Amino acid sequence: MEQAIERGWLRPLDVAFARFLEAQAADAPPALPLLGALTSRQQADGHLCLDLSAWASLADDAGWPAEWRHMLAEAAQAPASLLTSALMADAGDATQASSPLVLDGSRVYLRRYWNHEQRVARAIAQRLASVHEPSPRLPTQLARLFPAPAANGPDWQRVACALAARGAFTVITGGPGTGKTTTVVRLLGLLQTLHRKETSRPLRIRLAAPTGKAAARLQSSISTQIAQLDVDDDVRASIPSQVDTLHRLLGARPDTRRFRHDASHPLHLDVLVIDEASMIDLEMMSAVLAALPDDARLVLLGDKDQLSSVEAGAVLGDLCRRAEAGHYDAATAAWLLDTTGDRIDAWVRDDARPLDQHVAMLRHSHRFGADSGIGRLAQYVNRGDATEVQALLSVRHADVAWTDAAADTRSLSQLVLDGGATQFLPAESNAQPQGYRHYIEWLRRERPAALADAASYDTWARGVLRAFGSFQLLCALRQGPFGAEGLNRQIAGILHQAQLIDTSHEWYEGRPVLVTRNDYSLGLMNGDVGIALRIPDANGVMHLRVAFEVAGEAGSNSTRIRFVLPSRLGERETVYAMTVHKSQGSEFDHAALVLPADASAVLTRELLYTGITRARRWFSLLAPKAIVRQSVEQPVHRHSGLHLRWTDNGT
Repeated sequence: MEQAIERGWLRPLDVAFARFLEAQAADAPPALPLLGALTSRQQADGHLCLDLSAWASLADDAGWPAEWRHMLAEAAQAPASLLTSALMADAGDATQASSPLVLDGSRVYLRRYWNHEQRVARAIAQRLASVHEPSPRLPTQLARLFPAPAANGPDWQRVACALAARGAFTVITGGPGTGKTTTVVRLLGLLQTLHRKETSRPLRIRLAAPTGKAAARLQSSISTQIAQLDVDDDVRASIPSQVDTLHRLLGARPDTRRFRHDASHPLHLDVLVIDEASMIDLEMMSAVLAALPDDARLVLLGDKDQLSSVEAGAVLGDLCRRAEAGHYDAATAAWLLDTTGDRIDAWVRDDARPLDQHVAMLRHSHRFGADSGIGRLAQYVNRGDATEVQALLSVRHADVAWTDAAADTRSLSQLVLDGGATQFLPAESNAQPQGYRHYIEWLRRERPAALADAASYDTWARGVLRAFGSFQLLCALRQGPFGAEGLNRQIAGILHQAQLIDTSHEWYEGRPVLVTRNDYSLGLMNGDVGIALRIPDANGVMHLRVAFEVAGEAGSNSTRIRFVLPSRLGERETVYAMTVHKSQGSEFDHAALVLPADASAVLTRELLYTGITRARRWFSLLAPKAIVRQSVEQPVHRHSGLHLRWTDNGT
């Protein structure tokens, strides 16, 4: 095991856990400490368990030694032999609640994660069984909110709203531009309208997202759409636009994994909507469900094909495993036809399950048309079609550009300075993809006069932040020359050499920083991006401050600029380059993805898809052909038992 640490198969923590197990029971099966170490490592890699039925592929991928293979093969052939020790409990035996390991079929869990999986499955099953009697006014209100007939096939936004109106649990999934936010705003208008017809008290609705960046983006989008919603004025006024992070919603406690709101102190709400649900790990989902009142509705929004959470679990992916084919039953199809007029017969299946009746997949992208290179590229990547991906990338497009090479100073300079604009076909509009030169020149050109008022500097700072947000370089790794740390140093050097910034000091005007830990004292959330700017004090003396665009006062749909002393910022990092994981919940006019030159387990289909779909108008890819193919052909398989918890009868 010491050699396993050196080779990266295990972490010191995993080995320490194995030694703990060995010391606790001398009569334990020889394979048990090894299984404990491997299960601990699997959890660190995002898996909820170690699946003994898949041990061979895991061993092949990692190059595990023959001794380990032999022990794992014996355990896989006779899992019950592992239950001779009190350190391993059978999932069906609740009397051994203190055992550190649990065997559930062929899956070995750390006790804590098995408990979380059980709680999540149980809470969702209870909500699936809680069907709200639909209001007789539902068809009329749906027709008001969705007046136009669907052009081709069902209007899946309308279907999603209808399904959510009759259940306590709903999942709405869809790719970029499919209208998830539009759908949820109409859903809130629908639920609030139906409720106000029955009682004078409005529904208590809360909106949340996993990160501060995702919350800010949803808040900005939802505020605009509420104003355009075709509902009565009192209904519109009772739809909130404030979006909280999940940590703030639940009441995070410093230095503990527990929250203020839990089963004994539930949240005060009737409806909870969580956006970017693909980023929610199992432990967080367990906390959310525990804090949710029994009679409240839960609506999850997200793209099932995006990267899963950094922590263990892929909850949205597990919930949406059957979403593509629908798997609706005949009763749901008949009810939807009567209620909405939408015919979904093509998505009816004989093996329908209760969970399937609560999942709606939005299938039409309003952002990317049939001729969109970005839309087609994302689709091909999602399908795992490396041949189509290579064919598309090999042709110049107005919105997609590819450099078939590893990043070097020359190619990186062209990309970060001017967005590699010459690689794109000219677009019909005059707009062109930008690099980082754009925001720095905007900063200099639009700077207010030294004696300008505070409002002028606020407007200027807002403009700088938005100019910066028009381009973002993404990467797969945190460390190494192709990771965020190495790329940030290279990019700063390129911009310094071009005389756009002065990096002779740590803090310089134009430095972009990413907050990496929630700071409630400053009102800054993990994922917030700020830029260092020189602004005058009351005496006209210039000082460096970091400008952030944050939410306005409670109840306000606007944002405001907050200037923070650099010395007051806690955990933060330069953000010319950002990992794809960190970028989730964000969108940029032009997104560029740089992949490393060597193969890596991190380079997956989901990472490539997520990077592509951060782009609104232009996408650049800097990566060797072999690395692109590997990424497309390497999907993420997170081991979990969550998707197996809902059987045909819903238990």
